Amino acid sequence: MCDDAVPAAYQSADAEESAGSSGTSKVRMFPPAPEPLPVPVMDNHTHLDFPDGNAPVGITAALDAAAAVGVQGAVQVGCDLESSRFTAAAVDLDPRLLGAVALHPNDAPRYAARGELEEALAEIEQLAGHPRIRAIGETGLDFFRTSGEGLAHQRYSFRRHIDIAKRLDLTLQIHDRDAHSDVVQVLRDEGAPERVVFHCFSGDADLARICNEEGWWMSFAGTLTFKNADNLREALAVADPGLLLVETDAPFLTPHPHRGRPNASYMVPYTVRAMAELTGSDLAGLCSAISENTVRAYGSWD
Repeated sequence: MCDDAVPAAYQSADAEESAGSSGTSKVRMFPPAPEPLPVPVMDNHTHLDFPDGNAPVGITAALDAAAAVGVQGAVQVGCDLESSRFTAAAVDLDPRLLGAVALHPNDAPRYAARGELEEALAEIEQLAGHPRIRAIGETGLDFFRTSGEGLAHQRYSFRRHIDIAKRLDLTLQIHDRDAHSDVVQVLRDEGAPERVVFHCFSGDADLARICNEEGWWMSFAGTLTFKNADNLREALAVADPGLLLVETDAPFLTPHPHRGRPNASYMVPYTVRAMAELTGSDLAGLCSAISENTVRAYGSWD
């Protein structure tokens, strides 16, 4: 695959240009495929059920496009009942896919408001019994989009997800937005599961040091490449290499130089190369470490 071509599966899915609030056009076409990685890695957080284009891309086609550039597998992540049900079905369709199921912290208050939170949590636990569901996530705290009494429901839901992960011996995938100290406090109060991943790590060097001490994985996304992300680059500089993971959070958070365009698992190499450059690491060595870390976090894809 050449580095100036959009993968075939995504060419028909390109979204049309749309006018922003300033009247300028926002390019929504999928970016070109990057140069393949020398050693394969996995995208440990993506949303294949969230299409960002004119036509959906099938699971196999999406994973084929990723594999062509050295992304050999992915973790499909649920964030409400609908997407968690999708995830539990999707992991049976392609062996390159594992899954995570949960109620997103911003969705938990909505279920609670309808009197449906307990029933929803029970279904999440049921879905998590599938052998290829390897994580409970994404769950955590989000102080950016939720406030007031909704925060109590977030905290309750987070604690319940921690309990499910511990009882089922599953990895916990954390969503942490503007809530670093509170997330850490809840994990310590409840007793963290054996395996914890901070999805789309958004903290600073202080949080990275806490993760080092606790043995919690830090998953870096395209945000690492954003010009205003000095905190992430400082965190990466002190992060234990044995705790590094990579993700897309697709279709969101497309890395530089394609920020603002749709994202997909085939875009992982842009972030991995940025990680190698920022840490002064050998690219192949970093890829091998990320791959080994990912298997330690979620188990084998085989």
